[in-house]
Amino acid sequence: MQIGSIKGVGEKTEALFHKIGVYTAEDLLRYYPVHYLEYAPPKPVFELAEGELAAFSGVLTAKPGMRKGQRMTIMTAKVSDMSGSLQLIWFNAPYIASQLKAGGRYVFYGRISVRGKQKYMEHPEIFTPADYEKQMSHLKPVYSLTKGLSNKTIIRILNTIFSARPRIDDWLPDGIRTLYGLKREDEAVKGIHFPESQKELSEARNRLVFDELFLFVLAMRTLKGHLEDQPNSFPMKKTWDTEETIEKLPYRLTGAQTAAWHTIEKELSGEKLMNRLIQGDVGSGKTILAFLAMQMAASNGYQSVLMAPTEVLASQHYEKLCSMRDELKMKDVRPALLIGSLKAREKNAVREAIAKGEVNCIIGTQALIQEGVSYRDLSLMITDEQHRFGVRQRKALAENGPVPNMMVMSATPIPRTLGIIFYGDLDITVIDEKPKMQMPVKNALVDRSWRPNAYRFIKKQLDLGRQAYIVCAMVEPSEELDVENVTEYVRSVRKAFPDHKAAALHGQMKAAEKEKIMASFAAGEIDILVATTVIEVGVDVPNATVMMIEDAERFGLATLHQLRGRVGRGAEQSYCIFVQGHATESSEERLGVLSSTNDGFVIAEKDFELRGPGDLLGIRQSGDLYFTLSDIGRDREILRDAGQVAANIMEDDPDLTGEEYADLKAVLSAYIRRMEGNIVL
Repeated sequence: MQIGSIKGVGEKTEALFHKIGVYTAEDLLRYYPVHYLEYAPPKPVFELAEGELAAFSGVLTAKPGMRKGQRMTIMTAKVSDMSGSLQLIWFNAPYIASQLKAGGRYVFYGRISVRGKQKYMEHPEIFTPADYEKQMSHLKPVYSLTKGLSNKTIIRILNTIFSARPRIDDWLPDGIRTLYGLKREDEAVKGIHFPESQKELSEARNRLVFDELFLFVLAMRTLKGHLEDQPNSFPMKKTWDTEETIEKLPYRLTGAQTAAWHTIEKELSGEKLMNRLIQGDVGSGKTILAFLAMQMAASNGYQSVLMAPTEVLASQHYEKLCSMRDELKMKDVRPALLIGSLKAREKNAVREAIAKGEVNCIIGTQALIQEGVSYRDLSLMITDEQHRFGVRQRKALAENGPVPNMMVMSATPIPRTLGIIFYGDLDITVIDEKPKMQMPVKNALVDRSWRPNAYRFIKKQLDLGRQAYIVCAMVEPSEELDVENVTEYVRSVRKAFPDHKAAALHGQMKAAEKEKIMASFAAGEIDILVATTVIEVGVDVPNATVMMIEDAERFGLATLHQLRGRVGRGAEQSYCIFVQGHATESSEERLGVLSSTNDGFVIAEKDFELRGPGDLLGIRQSGDLYFTLSDIGRDREILRDAGQVAANIMEDDPDLTGEEYADLKAVLSAYIRRMEGNIVL
């Protein structure tokens, strides 16, 4: 059902839903909350703290007053209890006068502010004591919004959908649900939006996370085949060329890099097809291994490709390889760049050179696998940040001829046992050591009151000719969450730094616009980049020396670590400032881990240990190509279960011909059609 055909959704509201990627009722059902408000028991005035989201029960001392400004009507009221009074303020809400009576007892729910000695709430929710008592047993969902679309509207439309939604058969076999104690899917979907308790929320999330991980693993196993059994159609000989390159490098490879290179070299020269994941933390030196592998292929007379997720990163890789070839005299290496933004004449020239074998180290984006690109002898395919590519893209390369050797590079810290499940047949090499020449990033954990100091520090760095990132958790303001957002923050940054250029970057932008902004930042044309986590997988900007992350407590430690890895890539000392919007003892403990270690794998494990069962959902930006709810570190036990179930089914009935798998087969087929561009081969 199209979202516009639902009762209560007009043309304007439909357009707003489209803006957040919701086109159908099913899309909205899968548009999960980013947070929940829990209605705790009311507190007395003296316990209310500034910035806290809380409830207060008191008696209205007088009828609400009204005063009119030039552009708005302001309603005020005062409520009291035995310990003090609380001022209430509403803007452009004259109807409040009819809702509140002097002498009446009410419960007000909102965020506490302090002005002088007076505590106050702006636009609090109003309840009778009896109604609030009922609310205390519920969790209120909070959604990521766009300007003009309210949280109340989303909740209202969801209630309409659920009231008309028929009960449907569950596609997951009863035996599996019973064995793992999983809720029915329709119950889980309703429970994730409108949980009656933390327990129901946890159970609903567990089922939906299981679905995401199970379908992913099953689809991957269905699509992949067994590459390790395929012969290597491009056997290579070890060459002195790569050894000379290693000797000429201006730095020594680490022990971990050397071990990884020997493994790659051995497999490329072996009888069976290489199918390896090179997993290393940010800055561990994966790219040089890719270049060495490409040189080995070139020295043996073969072609290789390196596919990057963005044009900016592809161009950066190309420039680095060209520079290395010239400086280190890497003979036989003939690089080429193929990206979508090239002019038609340039693209045709590169395609012709590829087809004739005139170039042999081809770097690019998805343009590498588009129609019209024909390889002469593609022996090696390397993908950078593999989670940005999928089955369709990888298969398209392989269809040019014999299946090439495959090498995948990822900076995502995944424990080896999870990696075996997650990546299936890929052999895993972990680079767990960083080059000694890198200076560790200096960290600071502060609250919002320290922001003026942070701005002064950033200005000093900018005046030295450096650049800075500022990360926000949201794209646009939220009526429910006191969280910094990119849209408003970039305006304040421009005012605070009038002599420096600032720009915004987030996942709701079109791909071409994101590429342009990132390229400008990499070129030094933008001084401050205010962004969401879309920069987590970004480009190498050695001149960026400051990373400031607002509301850091709302991100997972692994994500914060990845973001921190955007700086510290040049010769200058770099800094990361973690700003807590609402600090708690547990958030300070979690964030303190980042200061104690730079090991991404240790951080991922700590993140899982320290995030309690109540911390089920964090703010997640759109654009995650795999999952909406799942976190492969936090949900590792569910991943193990899902992986085991998928393995059992593939062993028992790989074609899903059994009657109990009929619904599962239909769901899996639809999942593969929908997601094949995003699932690892």
